[in-house]
Amino acid sequence: MVSKEDGDKKEGPPPVPAAREIPLLPLRDIIVFPHMVVPLFVGREKSIKALEASMHNEKEILLAAQMKAKTNDPAADEIFLVGTLSSIIQLLRLPDGTVKVLVEGKRRARIKKFIDSEPYFRVEAEEIQEQLDASSEIEALMRSIHNSFETYVKLNKKIPPEMIVSTASIDDPVRLSDTVAAHLNLKLSDKQELLETESTNQRLRKLYELMQAEIEILQIERKIRTRVKRQMERTQKEYYLNEQMQAIQKELGDKDESRSELIELEERLKKKKMSEEAMEKCQKELRKLKLMSPMSAEATVVRNYVDWMLSLPWAEYKAEKLEIDEAEKILEEDHYGLKKPKERILEFLAVQSLVKKIKGPILCLVGPPGVGKTSLARSIARATDRDFVRLSLGGVRDEAEIRGHRRTYIGALPGKIIQHMKKAGSGNPVFLLDEVDKMSTDFRGDPSAALLEVLDPEQNNSFNDHYLDVDYDLSQVMFITTANTLPGIPLPLQDRMEITRLPGYTDYEKLNIAKQFLVGKQLEENGLAEVDITFSDSAFKKMMDQYTREAGVRNLEREIASVCRKMAKKVIKEGKDIKVRITGKSIPRYLGIPKFRRGQLEDENHIGLTNGLAWTEVGGEILQTEVSVMPGKGKVIITGKLGEVMQESAQAAVSYVRSRAELFGIDPTFHENKDLHIHVPEGATPKDGPSAGITMATSLVSALAGIPVKREVAMTGEITLRGRVLPIGGLKEKIIAAHRAKVSTLIIPEDNEKDLKDIPKSIINALTIHTVCHTDEVMLLALELADPDSFFQRLPDANHCPVEEKIPTNGVHDQASDEPHPIN
Repeated sequence: MVSKEDGDKKEGPPPVPAAREIPLLPLRDIIVFPHMVVPLFVGREKSIKALEASMHNEKEILLAAQMKAKTNDPAADEIFLVGTLSSIIQLLRLPDGTVKVLVEGKRRARIKKFIDSEPYFRVEAEEIQEQLDASSEIEALMRSIHNSFETYVKLNKKIPPEMIVSTASIDDPVRLSDTVAAHLNLKLSDKQELLETESTNQRLRKLYELMQAEIEILQIERKIRTRVKRQMERTQKEYYLNEQMQAIQKELGDKDESRSELIELEERLKKKKMSEEAMEKCQKELRKLKLMSPMSAEATVVRNYVDWMLSLPWAEYKAEKLEIDEAEKILEEDHYGLKKPKERILEFLAVQSLVKKIKGPILCLVGPPGVGKTSLARSIARATDRDFVRLSLGGVRDEAEIRGHRRTYIGALPGKIIQHMKKAGSGNPVFLLDEVDKMSTDFRGDPSAALLEVLDPEQNNSFNDHYLDVDYDLSQVMFITTANTLPGIPLPLQDRMEITRLPGYTDYEKLNIAKQFLVGKQLEENGLAEVDITFSDSAFKKMMDQYTREAGVRNLEREIASVCRKMAKKVIKEGKDIKVRITGKSIPRYLGIPKFRRGQLEDENHIGLTNGLAWTEVGGEILQTEVSVMPGKGKVIITGKLGEVMQESAQAAVSYVRSRAELFGIDPTFHENKDLHIHVPEGATPKDGPSAGITMATSLVSALAGIPVKREVAMTGEITLRGRVLPIGGLKEKIIAAHRAKVSTLIIPEDNEKDLKDIPKSIINALTIHTVCHTDEVMLLALELADPDSFFQRLPDANHCPVEEKIPTNGVHDQASDEPHPIN
């Protein structure tokens, strides 16, 4: 790009010719100013024809920029209307068909109209007359532009210094503005705006503003280049010193193992994909390690740290298996029942297949021992084709077990979470936190508080281990926690998890689990897979009733294993050709005398003896309550190792009976001359909770009124002083215990009727279940009354909840899950 000087002085602007027809050459990404000589390479056929037409017509052509450079065939409305009238100095055809043309800009011109666009653009254009307001402002602007352009050239190495001398000799403001504008690195829109500005004063002002902005940018670029150069010099210096140090160490006889180890760590770091923060940390530690003596203690700490960082799966994610049908098949193969947890896993897979990326769910499986919580987590990993790791939290009481120790401590290590992520080898395993309710707290911190960040989907994408001291992403991990009881888990931790309860198995479920899973497993483990040994249903029933007391199947499997060991001994003596069928009658021969006595009903109705229902960690139990009345002074004795809540329930039952003594046909002054003794058998077993309230009240009324309690009736419910029956928990386990004990009639609170949908339909059909809202109803249903009608008339509160509406027929609850009948 060359500016052409004209030494002749002009007295004033030449007269402006009228509009005339002229060929148009659209330009891409370039503006040609007047007084500017520039070479152009033309390849478009239409543009070449425009040049040819111009060569035959005084070599004049109008150069105007197109609005979008990428448009190959611009329309008339895609070309700027102001351009530069130019003359062709030289035209050269190149071998590839393109044309190189040297043009010189003459004057500004405006397109009045487009005459034709084929075979090339022909337009009617008129020259634009320069508007020059000669004043002192023009002189000041020209001086400022001269000075600024000199600064600009010194900063911009792409412009030869000779241009400063060339522009300094220009005293024409029009020519100065065009010459300087042609050499500035401006946007196309800014250059076009300068070209379209008719007033020379305005053009000079705008040019000065743009030049100042460019100078500021160039100064910043120079600062950046200087800073980068200094940094590179520092890096080269460090490299030189490191090379010197290595040479010195080699002369001193240091072994090459440390050098090769450093090279190995560097190679691993180059190949490792990790977060930017972790990468910077590793590089910094490696630089420190190079400067240390290999024998120093600090070098060992740094080396271990870098090795831990490189061993973790930062961006290594295992491809998931998202086939729902196959996952469902695997879950059904591994576990019998457990409908709700299985549904939740299949829901997660369904969402994952639609969304492609989802935060890992955090499930908490709560249930008694032996119901399959841990093995279910393994099945989930198998169904989703993820890696599986298990961390037992039982007895953990140090917060550093979760978050790790800081590297200032000797022997510091990352926490168990990071250690198990390394063990998993992928960034999205199924991570089982077992026994989360068994953690404890001491002066070293609360590990459950440290788990709040791990188990929060909104925070665990930046889990910060004290040892690593960088953020680690746990958001793709599928966390599953297990617990036996919820009260052992702090409420903030419960809030971060989806609680899924795994209640105890029914006898029918245990039977199927034993037949489908446990027997085959134990025969295989004891070397009896090829021996003809079969278990009858009565054998399983015997082991479940008299040799185990549990909600799960762990002890049942243990008893089956014990029988299999006896069979292995028999096979060794008699050979593998024997055939053995194990029945209920033969079980005592292998397992000895029965260990437990199932809750059994009395043979006849008794006064003051009522069947209650209790929930335990191993399932439900029949819990009888006895009341004896003795001459005395109104003393109430409560025994049976009862907790505070249960003792208060007994006091509430006594107060309720005293307040309605006349209605029940009891002497209102009984508390003055009689003592009451309330006892719950199996006194060595601690008992607590409010659900025995109506059981105690029934025993009290029976003992004081001399009316027997029906032996086939069992009940559960909390009592108030007004006799209202409040809802209780653990209904499924209690109903299963009642069914197992051959109870035929069950009394439950009205508010618990909604919970019956979780009970297997086969058990519902085997029981007559009454829902009550007042204790008066309980008396009508549980006591063996000679005249129920007259008794009913004396109890006004019983009329508030008509008994007829509360006695459903067998199988009334159609919403209960459908299931075959359990064994009897």
